[in-house]
Amino acid sequence: MQNRIRVALVLLGLAACASARADGQIYLCVDADGHKELTDVSKKGGCKLLDLPGAITAPPRRAPASSPRGGAAAPAMATPAEFPKIDSAAQKARDGDRRQILQDELKNEEQKLAELKKEFNGGEPERNGNERNYAKYQERVAQMKDGVSRAERNVEALKREIANIR
Repeated sequence: MQNRIRVALVLLGLAACASARADGQIYLCVDADGHKELTDVSKKGGCKLLDLPGAITAPPRRAPASSPRGGAAAPAMATPAEFPKIDSAAQKARDGDRRQILQDELKNEEQKLAELKKEFNGGEPERNGNERNYAKYQERVAQMKDGVSRAERNVEALKREIANIR
């Protein structure tokens, strides 16, 4: 019973994908124990070709890549002739603009971090009037701690990004 449900669900899924078109064949194979399997390869005995319009099949298998030790190396990918070339002056200008933008973001993030640390007050911020319940205070402190750590990570990431600019 479960096998029939599985097959029906697979067939429904394949039928739902009818808008995507791919040419291929799908076989329903049943082994000696009655287990059903959908495959793109016909096996000995018990396989029946299914007629499913718009069925999507897997792409053909590629030959395994040669190992770097003994096989032939894969050819290097060539840059297409129509691929746009940028002169070094234009690239330097773009890199300069990028550096300036990242430095501005870093400055803003460092200011935000300083404000968060000041408000966090070393893990003991002042209690608000609406925090009579200590659990609310602890929740706010935990959120503040998360905000500080997130801002610290952002500062580190921006510094790394600036260091990677040529």
